[in-house]
Amino acid sequence: MNIFDQLLADNQIPKFVRVRHEMDHSHIDDIEGAVAQAMRREGTLDRIKPGDSVCITAGSRDVANIARIIRAICDQVKSVGAHPFIIPAMGSHAGAKAEGQRGIIEGYGVTEEAMGAPIRASMDTEVIAHSKSGLEIHLDKFANAADFLIPVGRIKAHTDFRGEVESGICKMLVIGMGKQHGAYQCHKLGFKSMAANVKEFAGAIIEKKPNMFAIGLIENAYHQTCCIEAIPAGRILEEEPPLLEYAKSRMAKVPFDQADILFVDETGKDISGAGMDPNVTGRSPVLGISRPFFQRIAVFDLTDKSHGNFGGLGSADVTTQRLYRKIDFEQTYPNGITAAEPLAVRLPAVMPSDRTAMQFALRTATDCDWEKGPRIVWLKNTLSLSEFYISEALIPDAEALDNVTIVSEPMEVIFDEEGNVKELR
Repeated sequence: MNIFDQLLADNQIPKFVRVRHEMDHSHIDDIEGAVAQAMRREGTLDRIKPGDSVCITAGSRDVANIARIIRAICDQVKSVGAHPFIIPAMGSHAGAKAEGQRGIIEGYGVTEEAMGAPIRASMDTEVIAHSKSGLEIHLDKFANAADFLIPVGRIKAHTDFRGEVESGICKMLVIGMGKQHGAYQCHKLGFKSMAANVKEFAGAIIEKKPNMFAIGLIENAYHQTCCIEAIPAGRILEEEPPLLEYAKSRMAKVPFDQADILFVDETGKDISGAGMDPNVTGRSPVLGISRPFFQRIAVFDLTDKSHGNFGGLGSADVTTQRLYRKIDFEQTYPNGITAAEPLAVRLPAVMPSDRTAMQFALRTATDCDWEKGPRIVWLKNTLSLSEFYISEALIPDAEALDNVTIVSEPMEVIFDEEGNVKELR
């Protein structure tokens, strides 16, 4: 028995029940049809000329239906006699290396063969403008040379700043298409300036590159596409803010205002820019703590699609050696350097196993009602809130909610020989 097992032996892990969380299901089934319909809007596809080279962006997040959406955009561009190509657009992700960024989008099915279009990956940029404060505004070299641009962005609440535009089209223009150089310039003055910088930088890019329209994507609480909009260049700054408000109304949230502990099976850059979305966990290294309120957060694993990037893990209090063994500092630290935010790449305590990580969280949560038991929410990840587990002590809270249903009997957590979760039964 190691020292952690000895110190934590008295912390008993409670039983859990599975709950179903009902949210708005409405979504788009005919993805290709929705893309085609959106691109028939005046000022979008009709502005592309035969023979034009058209740059389409693909980002680093696991966006729902992204391969189908990018393929459909390529097909529409080809239908007017133009020539689409795709660039990986993700700031400094994948260790700020071109081939790494190409590998990320290929992992989502965005390959040359599947898209019927070439992928042009580079970290080289060109300065196309300057901000009012003198900061350089960069654009990917291939995008800058194209006849037409189609930035594609999932619109949602950002993890670390608030503004009229957050994650979405403008951020794709500035951070994604700006690559590491452009992303750093936008982050250079810190997150306090990000909302203003993203909007100003995007406006400058649109002014310099008016041959553009954007595709804005919104997902519902089940990680399904529920809105696809094509927005002409001159209307991006006007139309993205209300789309952001709609996206916030559709996002998944934990249905409890407060609990003692949060368990998360997996974190990763494919799930959120912060690994775990602070809009779900209530913790941001920049914005601090907000609803929901958890005393402790334990995270057990890192997704394969994160490629060793553990950015945002520092918002947790404890993790596991299983996760730690997957960490790649060269994949992660370029994000912290580019964002000028070391808190985003810090590490929590590391325990030998899932069991000791759970016990660590239990032991260090000091404001629990131990007679009733610890109130714990257990998620697969912060994109998966339609079904999850809660400890027995949270059952009364769940029963009081109209949109939460308990769908199992209380179950014990069964661990394997290494102390990692095997099953609940």
